[in-house]
Amino acid sequence: MTQTAIPFLFMRGGTSRGPYFNRADLPDDRETLAEVLCSAVGAGNPRNIDGLGGGNAVTTKVAMLSVSEDPAADIDYFFAQVAVEDRQVDFSPTCGNILVGVGPAAIEMGLVPVTGDVTRVRIRAVNTGALVEAEVQTPGGHVVYDGDTAIDGVPGSAAPIPLNFMEVVGSRTGKLFPTGQPIDVIDGIEVSCVDVAMPMMMARAADLGITGYESQTELDENTALFARIEALRLEAGKRMGFGDVTKSVVPKVGLIAAPAQGGDMAARYFMPWTTHPTLAVTGSQCLAACALAPGTVAEGLIDPPTASPATFRIEHPMGLMDVRVQFENGPEGFDFVSAGVTRTARLLARGDVMIPRAIWAG
Repeated sequence: MTQTAIPFLFMRGGTSRGPYFNRADLPDDRETLAEVLCSAVGAGNPRNIDGLGGGNAVTTKVAMLSVSEDPAADIDYFFAQVAVEDRQVDFSPTCGNILVGVGPAAIEMGLVPVTGDVTRVRIRAVNTGALVEAEVQTPGGHVVYDGDTAIDGVPGSAAPIPLNFMEVVGSRTGKLFPTGQPIDVIDGIEVSCVDVAMPMMMARAADLGITGYESQTELDENTALFARIEALRLEAGKRMGFGDVTKSVVPKVGLIAAPAQGGDMAARYFMPWTTHPTLAVTGSQCLAACALAPGTVAEGLIDPPTASPATFRIEHPMGLMDVRVQFENGPEGFDFVSAGVTRTARLLARGDVMIPRAIWAG
């Protein structure tokens, strides 16, 4: 036997997809784990031709699940962002789209029992410590994927999976504004560094010479824009306390503009070296918080809701994403209380992914 077989589920979560593993089936040490994940995805080739990846950062994501020892959670969700063209893995961020599939995957793996027509799965994101409750449709004692909920960026419709995020402010830094202020000026550009669910650096699209309504392809072809964004991001990472983020996907980047398609704000989300085809779930919460908080780069650009709770609609390259938000503007300042989204997931395949024994003998 020249290859090691590792059981996995292949799932779409929101507008991303990738393999979902039982953590117990993978190597313990981080270096070997990274090599195994690179092999599974086929990292190091633009088409990921020798693995399960799809040649894009939204299709080279991995979820690893285990029963949680935290009394506040049922499942630990350990996320890995595998690079496309490099054999590189970033374990620092989390992914809200892949998170959508965690509840169904945990049930399919037998890690969480079905508790009724709707099974609530409490999830701890290991990478950030965030707690999320997912509501999975389980009539008849099993996960049901068919339904009438449609999300922009995914064809057809599927069963809804509401996600309720708790304690999202300061996911990595402990602060809404990691630099201590709502606006910083980097190389003459005003940016807002915000940490809600996902640390991000945000700027006005117009300040970087674009409209904010461009397609994913148009943006990905704009190499000068990406060079400018990366220079700003590296400095923002230092100011946010992350040090050298040259090889880290955190902080992510958002460029914002006034709404043009009936939403509350237009946004383009960068992962950070390619454009997201739609919008990240965690990023959508951070963008909403930036829009609602006074004094950020969004102020004067949009007209945010003033009553809470509210649904904040963000326009992205393939449509809109709704974010349920609860916030307070009181005498002690702005407080982003909670956020939620409703997404969908689907089990695409199940079986074993084969890893060369030279990488890991199991």
